[in-house]
Amino acid sequence: MEDRWLSVDEIAAYLGIKRDTVYKWISEKQMPSHRMGRLWKFRKEEVDGWVKSGGAGNNEKRGENTPA
Repeated sequence: MEDRWLSVDEIAAYLGIKRDTVYKWISEKQMPSHRMGRLWKFRKEEVDGWVKSGGAGNNEKRGENTPA
């Protein structure tokens, strides 16, 4: 099995999201990532676990002004 670090573009393609969303999730949702100089790198297994645990879910406080 191949075990290598993925780039922002690769992890975005793997998750089916835009690269801007990756950067947003790193800063706002604590997406598992590792900074190597100027580059962000990812382990697919760490990201999979984070997604499965609900890390990518919408847990923002949007519903405060929404009628019940």
